[in-house]
Amino acid sequence: MLSRTADHLFWMARYMERAENTARMLDVTRKALLLPQSDERALHSLRAVLSISELAEAFAARYDDVAADNVLHFMTADPNNPSSIYSSLRAARENARAVRGTLTTESWETINDTWLDFNRQLEAGVLEVVPDSVFEWVKMRSHLSRGVTLGTALKDEAFYFTQLGTFLERADNTARILDVRFADAAPGARPNAAAQLDDFYYWTSILSSVSGLEIYRQVYRDVLIPERVAELLILNPSMPRSLLASLDRVCENLAMLRTENSRECERYAGKLRAELLYAEIRPILARGLHAYLTEFLGRIATLGNKIGAAFLLPVTS
Repeated sequence: MLSRTADHLFWMARYMERAENTARMLDVTRKALLLPQSDERALHSLRAVLSISELAEAFAARYDDVAADNVLHFMTADPNNPSSIYSSLRAARENARAVRGTLTTESWETINDTWLDFNRQLEAGVLEVVPDSVFEWVKMRSHLSRGVTLGTALKDEAFYFTQLGTFLERADNTARILDVRFADAAPGARPNAAAQLDDFYYWTSILSSVSGLEIYRQVYRDVLIPERVAELLILNPSMPRSLLASLDRVCENLAMLRTENSRECERYAGKLRAELLYAEIRPILARGLHAYLTEFLGRIATLGNKIGAAFLLPVTS
């Protein structure tokens, strides 16, 4: 397959996954803001959304106030924010259009209709009136896009590059969510009853943002404990959005795309996966979760660069 085609497919999938992840974060954050809390706590929740995507400086350059409406617009509908839902869906659609002949008709129509319908919703003012419905719609359209690909695409190189982009993006996003949340919440830091209740909603929001609340209850059958949340989202291979599950799928797809030039890329991904596979949560927490996840994000970025060097278009400055 031509590297240009592979590049478009890889990034098409990454941008669709990124749009969904952004919608998940915004949906959970908005609902959390409706709970009784201090202004300082609400402000931190809004800043966390910007920190997850490393957009705090870009936001500050355009807005004077970290207000809910400003953050909502910036992360959803701002065409100048490269990580907004708007920009992600636009980029996914443009990458899909560039390889229209490689996609099935159903896949192309799903992505194209998603972009067109999203713009219609923005023009109709749905975001301002019922933002929850917009976020839910974005999640469902992302699910639909993946489902249509699985149900209609030939299992060839195009399919594997699409899957590779999806799961690399998912690993990155899960780590960012967990890193920002854990960096702020030290277990035992708020011991009174009101704080414990706050912790319940706090950790519930983490799991909800990755569709993991019901899975947590099935696996642990216990109250929410931060260490177990971390274990589920990092080391559990049965949790669809965990780091290990995402790396499992990255390695599976790299194996299907193997070439003479991809051995180093595959070795690097396999090593990262093996470290997760045989890791235990206690040593990770003893080391410091923030330090661990910061290193993981760096290694995911390195893996992305290695994938680019092995398969995709060269990066131009």
